[in-house]
Amino acid sequence: MELSTSNVRDDIPDRTIAHEEIYKQLRYSILTGGFEPGKVLTIRGLAEQLGCSAMPIREAVRKLVALGALEMQSTRRISVAPMTKERFYEIWAARALLEPEIASRAAIHSNAALVRKLKKIDAQLEKAIAKNDPEKYSLKNWEFHFTIYQASNSPIMLRLVESLWLQFGPFMRVVTGRLGTSLQVDHHQMAMDALKRKDPDALRESIRLDIQDGMERIRMDFET
Repeated sequence: MELSTSNVRDDIPDRTIAHEEIYKQLRYSILTGGFEPGKVLTIRGLAEQLGCSAMPIREAVRKLVALGALEMQSTRRISVAPMTKERFYEIWAARALLEPEIASRAAIHSNAALVRKLKKIDAQLEKAIAKNDPEKYSLKNWEFHFTIYQASNSPIMLRLVESLWLQFGPFMRVVTGRLGTSLQVDHHQMAMDALKRKDPDALRESIRLDIQDGMERIRMDFET
């Protein structure tokens, strides 16, 4: 996959790019499945794609390795974390514990602007489903969830959930691409209704069901 460099400005120093751009672009690509599980990458190759030196790439890679998204094979070679059966079930269990809880904390901070933003994202997600566009679906599904989670004002939990998605995003994108998007069960309307009412219990349940249905569908494909 060719990484986008549209957000990289020529007028900012390389160190600033390292902290504000390179890491964000690599993280975004992993979260939305831009790299396949187990894919081997090189510092030099990433630097060439992003048009920068190796130094900011190394710094971004260190952070992503710490979050479990990448695995360091050597000083110059890294790989996207592969998915195993054990890893899959542990991520599932962690998501089921953390994501409903962080979502419920967003309920008390909900407002009309948040619901409008989620409606817009969900409409774009529905278009991706109609077009059977797994890449766009993965992106908009991630945006929907993290728009809620970021509203929780729970930075520690948010970092933990982000780590889970970084580890799982590439695999989820591959499976969605293989199975298509038409069979996805949508609990997002339930979540938006809960946010309108500022109902933490209903919001927690909507996210729990969304995770359960999605992971169960992926499990059936994973174990065949």
